[in-house]
Amino acid sequence: MQTARAIVLLAVFLAVTFVLMPWQASAVRFGLRRRKTFPHRFHKFLCRLFGIRVRKVGTPIQDKGVLMVANHTSYFDILTLSSVARVSFVAKNEVAGWPFFGSLARLQETIFISRERRAKTGEARDQIRERLLAGDALVLFAEGTSDDGNHVLPFKSALMGAAEAIVGRDATGHDVHVPVQPVSISYVGLHGLPMGRENRALFAWYGDMDLVPHLWEALKAGPIDAVIEFHPPLDIDKAGGRKELAQLAEAAVRRGQARALAGLASDPAPAPAGPKMAAAPALVRQSA
Repeated sequence: MQTARAIVLLAVFLAVTFVLMPWQASAVRFGLRRRKTFPHRFHKFLCRLFGIRVRKVGTPIQDKGVLMVANHTSYFDILTLSSVARVSFVAKNEVAGWPFFGSLARLQETIFISRERRAKTGEARDQIRERLLAGDALVLFAEGTSDDGNHVLPFKSALMGAAEAIVGRDATGHDVHVPVQPVSISYVGLHGLPMGRENRALFAWYGDMDLVPHLWEALKAGPIDAVIEFHPPLDIDKAGGRKELAQLAEAAVRRGQARALAGLASDPAPAPAGPKMAAAPALVRQSA
């Protein structure tokens, strides 16, 4: 039955996706409004299809440009996060060359960055800034790789350079930087029961795991439950710098994942007291 389920899910996914790809491609090509809203509806459909029940905690920023920084556990992160917010992603350049999945990433207007070539860093930063000025919500997986779903890896401050983008000036003439919203992604249930550490590897894609065999086993494993928690936004000026911002974002995401895995996602705990932590949630107004 598990194999039959996986075959049906995969067949429906491929059929629907191939039919709808030209629809989204035309929206992207001609700059139509639906290019932003359609991926959100499409991924909500995919979550229902695959049996992924997503609980949203907190409120995503959607009325202006924002850089969302999240932990990265699985390819299902794209589905679950996109199902609860209108977002695009920042991904490593290699993703653009992946068969099929690279095309899907481009259709969601993913920004591809090279982490090895410093000459491309400024170009990517400018592209991200333009998208933020246009009001996009962009998701950055700040660990720089994927984790095992049980722990959050250290956030790389070098990847947080986009947070330094100046998107305007306030009434006093001071520079305004993009708000940074930490996001915790957690996989907490399997077949309606709490997911143990040993089962989380069925869905956490990390290390040297091969994508296609892992995806096949994940489809066979059954319905899962996920929690997406949107934390209060941070600001690089209030944080004190890029490294401090990365530390604050990592701490917020780590707390969110710990609460979700403990079954406490509906009751977010306040951030620890401290001069910088208290000031960090301040949100500044600005223009993926």
